[in-house]
Amino acid sequence: MTLPDRTISLQELKRGTGERGTRKLIAFNGIVYDVTDCPKWRLDLHENLHFPGQDLTHELPEAPHQEEVFKHDCVKIIGRLES
Repeated sequence: MTLPDRTISLQELKRGTGERGTRKLIAFNGIVYDVTDCPKWRLDLHENLHFPGQDLTHELPEAPHQEEVFKHDCVKIIGRLES
């Protein structure tokens, strides 16, 4: 995994909702991902549970999948979440 040398603020993450043409961003364990091109996120809501623009770190343990979802071709790493 190559991590771009970019820091994403929480405010920028929150703007990544897909509204008005913005990219759909999510964070997990301090890494920010662009899920705009992922079919499961096309309706701006993943599995009727998760919205883009959020840190999903605390929600993944309850998901039916694990971290392997971040390896899908449609998921792009864009940087680190500002701590």
